[in-house]
Amino acid sequence: MPLTPLDIHNKEFGRRLRGYDEDEVNEFLDQVIKDYESLIRENKEMQNQLLGLQEKLNHFTNIEETLSKTIIIAQEAADEVKTNAKKEAQLIVKESEKNADRIINEALSKSRKVALEVEELKKQASIYRARFRTLVEAQLELLSQDGWEALESNAAAAQERL
Repeated sequence: MPLTPLDIHNKEFGRRLRGYDEDEVNEFLDQVIKDYESLIRENKEMQNQLLGLQEKLNHFTNIEETLSKTIIIAQEAADEVKTNAKKEAQLIVKESEKNADRIINEALSKSRKVALEVEELKKQASIYRARFRTLVEAQLELLSQDGWEALESNAAAAQERL
């Protein structure tokens, strides 16, 4: 069991002939008691301070653990968001490619239809020109026949009669 200031204060020494000066011993013991009490107080203060620092250390250790966990969770969430964004971007690209292919196919289909219509119109124009040429040639042939002269002379004679 450790020595207390009270133990030092209550300590009595036996008396002998030619012993130490009692007043000097008592003064020395009083000084030891004061110093010892001071050391005990200082020790208690340091223990209290140590407990406070230990509590703070525990608190900061908990904060550090919490922050570490939070950082890990945030990193995982960021990775998940990044992965989801990549997947979404890939889906958008695929959808855009499908739409682009559809638009190109529709444009090709329409251009083929237009090309067929142009060819059809060229054929019809060619047929129309051929028929018109035939008609014009037939009319020219009619005009160049002698029948017109006979009609003209008949028409002139009919007029003279009148």
